[in-house]
Amino acid sequence: MESLASAVYLTLAIAVVGGYLLGSIPFGLIATRLGGAGDIRQIGSGNIGATNVLRSGRKDLALITLLGDAGKGVVAVLLARYLTHGNPMVIALAGGAAFLGHLFPVWLKFKGGKGVATFYGVLLSAAWPVGALAAITWLAMAAIFRISSLAALTAAVLAAPFAIATDQPRPILGLAIFMAILIFIRHRENIARLLKGEEPKIGKKKPAEPAPAEAP
Repeated sequence: MESLASAVYLTLAIAVVGGYLLGSIPFGLIATRLGGAGDIRQIGSGNIGATNVLRSGRKDLALITLLGDAGKGVVAVLLARYLTHGNPMVIALAGGAAFLGHLFPVWLKFKGGKGVATFYGVLLSAAWPVGALAAITWLAMAAIFRISSLAALTAAVLAAPFAIATDQPRPILGLAIFMAILIFIRHRENIARLLKGEEPKIGKKKPAEPAPAEAP
């Protein structure tokens, strides 16, 4: 009995810790440095995600970042699915851990991205109907308004209703709610700019901060 419990705890630890470490891989920073675009943290908003990488003018690096950030969520969930033969609770914990890893990566002193691509990767692999509907929502909103943050926030807030509509297990519903809340928290500044009508559109550089006035 003890050996069985130990095996369960070990499996859970591998899924959660492995998910977090996978999520912590900063693909945006790695791609821009290896691609000769410098440190993405010094460009635009300073975020390590694909939207900010696009502001560097390198669409190829932005695509690599998008695929990498989504892919690490996919791998974390698939690892948990393989280890537990599809246990929804462990899958949700591993996916949530990967998402937290992207937001708070140990390699970057816990200063990470906003989690949108990883959010989609986790959802698509944990519950593909929810992920697909969220992705379609993002594409539709982005096509209409050309504002990445608005598209992401809309998709995030609809993820839980999508999970309910497609009859997903409770852990997956909890995962969708958990990630949506953190996406809203991480997008506080974006929300403030949206309310002011100042949020930059996709592909456009974020306006530079005004220089401080010199003392007379």
